Amino acid sequence: MGPGPVNADPRVLRAMSAQLVGQFDPFMTATMNETMELYRGVFRTRNAATLLVDGTSRAGIEAAIVSLVAPGDRVLVPVFGRFGHLLAEIARRAGAEVHTRELEWGGVFPVGAIEQAVIEVRPALLAIVHGDTSTTVAQPLDELGAVCERHGVLFYTDVTASLGGNPFEMDAWGLDAATAGLQKCLGGPSGSAPVSLSPRAVERIEARKSIEAGIRAEGDAALDEPIRSNYFDLAMILDYWGERRLNHHTEATTMLYGARECARLLLEEGMDAAIERHRLHGSAMLEGVAALGLEIFGDRAHRMHNVVGVHIPDGVDGERVRRALLEDFAIEIGTSFGPLHGRIWRIGTMGVNARRDAVLTTLAALEQVLRAEGHPLTAGAGVGAARDVYAETAA
Repeated sequence: MGPGPVNADPRVLRAMSAQLVGQFDPFMTATMNETMELYRGVFRTRNAATLLVDGTSRAGIEAAIVSLVAPGDRVLVPVFGRFGHLLAEIARRAGAEVHTRELEWGGVFPVGAIEQAVIEVRPALLAIVHGDTSTTVAQPLDELGAVCERHGVLFYTDVTASLGGNPFEMDAWGLDAATAGLQKCLGGPSGSAPVSLSPRAVERIEARKSIEAGIRAEGDAALDEPIRSNYFDLAMILDYWGERRLNHHTEATTMLYGARECARLLLEEGMDAAIERHRLHGSAMLEGVAALGLEIFGDRAHRMHNVVGVHIPDGVDGERVRRALLEDFAIEIGTSFGPLHGRIWRIGTMGVNARRDAVLTTLAALEQVLRAEGHPLTAGAGVGAARDVYAETAA
């Protein structure tokens, strides 16, 4: 019940137990094509360039940034948590001229502030996190696509922590690139990064295409300044997933099976239903911890559906509470990073754990551990408040 990774859906684990096949076996390429179509539904896009990057969610982030950004390009990164800093660092390592805007962790940027920064910086790329689990808040993105279009800027977001549990509309919001991971609301293990690219992003990447010598055919591009990573070169990865089937790398077959099942299950449930499920159980958890006398961290108007931040009360040993939950109840919750480390807990309700029994059990266990710490509370208040949320929804 932390901020991720969470328990994988047993159906995903079963799918991952299937036998391997050759990377150009007709079943393999058909599975790749099916997975692309499934993730178009998850991202809510018609982008042909919707595929997987082998690696954890950070692999997708790095592939997008290193492929879209050439040395010397200006990149604007609004930072409101740990993972904004990560986007800025990866862009710097790609040789970009990085400009950041920062605000105190727990809040989000007004659209006007981001547009003003775009006007001042004139970036080639706006890179921003959607939901940052380090702060448990989600940056509104729905108006930023229009901002980027007005100023001729490519628009990229990391949706690792939010996709599948919070509203996200790639095409409707005007995104050019989005990357995710499986280990949160998608209900799988880390190790595969779904990516979607708009035609405009693909055009930018194709202009930087340079095929490595060992697989280069007559007429293939060979640039003096190629994309700065071979493994994360989306120009070649697009050719691997496309009709050419360029032998760029060997696809992680087991992760492909798992990623396909994550998307299949989400679409079987329905994206709107999955988002509502995360909203419901996230709301029950929030009201439950508040009823235990715990102060909620961050901007509640922009909180993520799937994780709640909680101030650690004075006089309570936060790490001792986490250890007791794990050792006595087999429940894991998280702390945070940087300025919030040791100051807040992060309690997740996501993926297969976004369900009523998991929420109620966690609240009951947390009550017992807090009682042992001497934290004042009303017996049964947390579970009772959560049950009230469920009763209101049923009514």
